[in-house]
Amino acid sequence: MGYAHDYAAAIMQRGRVPMPPVDFVPNWSDGPRKAKYYPGVDSLPLPAADYPADASLDRAFGFADGAPGAGEFDLTSLSGMLLDSYGLTGRRLGVQANTDLSALPFYPLANWSRGSASGGGLYPVSVYWVSGPNGPVTPGVHYYSTRHHTMQRLLTGDVSGEVREALGGYANETSTDQYLVLGIKYWQNSFKYNSFSFHAVSMDLGAAVQTWRMWAGARGLSVEPAMWFDEARLQKLLGVDGDEEGVFAVVPLKWAQGRASSPTGPVPGDVTVRHRDIERSRAVFTFDALLKMQAATSEHAPERPAPGALAPAAAPPVNADLPLAPLPAARPMPGDVRTVLRRRRSSFGRFDASRPVTAEQLAACLAAAGTGSRLGGDTGTGTGPGAGTGDGVRLAKLYAFVNHVDGLEPGAYEYDPDARELRLVKAGRPGEFLQRNYFLSNYNLEQAGAVLVPTVRTSAVLDAVGDRGYRLVNATIGAVAQSVYTACSALELGCGVALGFDNVSYIEELGLDATGEAPLLIMMIGNERPAPADFRYEIA
Repeated sequence: MGYAHDYAAAIMQRGRVPMPPVDFVPNWSDGPRKAKYYPGVDSLPLPAADYPADASLDRAFGFADGAPGAGEFDLTSLSGMLLDSYGLTGRRLGVQANTDLSALPFYPLANWSRGSASGGGLYPVSVYWVSGPNGPVTPGVHYYSTRHHTMQRLLTGDVSGEVREALGGYANETSTDQYLVLGIKYWQNSFKYNSFSFHAVSMDLGAAVQTWRMWAGARGLSVEPAMWFDEARLQKLLGVDGDEEGVFAVVPLKWAQGRASSPTGPVPGDVTVRHRDIERSRAVFTFDALLKMQAATSEHAPERPAPGALAPAAAPPVNADLPLAPLPAARPMPGDVRTVLRRRRSSFGRFDASRPVTAEQLAACLAAAGTGSRLGGDTGTGTGPGAGTGDGVRLAKLYAFVNHVDGLEPGAYEYDPDARELRLVKAGRPGEFLQRNYFLSNYNLEQAGAVLVPTVRTSAVLDAVGDRGYRLVNATIGAVAQSVYTACSALELGCGVALGFDNVSYIEELGLDATGEAPLLIMMIGNERPAPADFRYEIA
């Protein structure tokens, strides 16, 4: 067993046994930027993005007719996908229950909204575009500047062959020289969350990729991440230190008028981006657990799992002996993806139990969550249907603690994603249990209509595919969370996602010891109090 098993166990126990360093306090005045800063580089403004009228959320989730994967990207669609997922779209202020409320009115601390969710609103994912000769710009490596919605050129020249070689066998199944490479600069998160940060940032990766999958699916495009590749080779290409920034995913893009491509010539072995990110923080700290997780999850990164490797780690089947609680058909979500993503936000204590959630709304949220439970094609390893090795493996399973849902008795339920119905695990009002095992003061969980809990058999995944599987586990959970956030936005429900809860208590309450399922976050959904005091200013 590798170090990831120890880290996963510490995460499960951290509600009872704090993770070191227990005395760490963030230095907010010396915090990092929420994006990388490359001074003196050339910038390429991205075009305004159109959006088709039929790009509905139902199509994005696969609930409506469409031809996912048939289309091709161009510069306009790439621009739109990046803006609607990670670009800054507006400023938000609101009277709510989060602990940072006192800071928000001050402009230097402004809270800028984005389509994707992020733990703590920190957004540590770095998006690089490696473009070959079949692209619309001079070949090279670009960094997506979220604050300016521009591509910043870090290197000129065709190095798409480096990415293709780093992908190994997966590259032989893709016919493109256009890649999005997703890195995570750890200090952008660890300055606040220290050793816990690896757990949070790997979920951020899944949230970002799931936003892309939904956005692309609504337009008939396809986005599937490869998560096993030669990470050290790509770190060298991008000019980043492996202890400071991990490379978590590569997304090949099917490009308009593209063709099956091969390197135009040998790429020099020492090719690397010469520009370096300038850190704002005067003092940058490292944390042993974070360094160990980066080392453990990158050590065997080029060793792509064999087809079927994840099958033993699939989510356990539904317990058919439990009492059945039928759900109605899911409420349709016809709103277009762009509008829904612009509306997405966290509720932070605004839930109002006097207006119950409808069973149709709950059914829609659960169905949407199921679309994120298979991140990366069918297996999440970059071995999806395009590679001919899809296993049909669903990693995440869902439970629902029902507080206030019309037509459903309060209790804890297990969700069957195939039949789209619930099975009663434990009857009775769960509000007291939920609030007792939540550690923060920004939510009253009893006021939520329901609290959804995704689980993954983390240890089984690590046994099946090694320590790098920890990134897959958390990326899957992040994808589930982003799906629920987006569905709630379409259904005009409030939503909040939290990691500050006693994981062990949930294992005990749901009886998960026998299956080895790990509850990794909680997702609260419900109607909010009417007429909130809000300020919104749209910038995109």
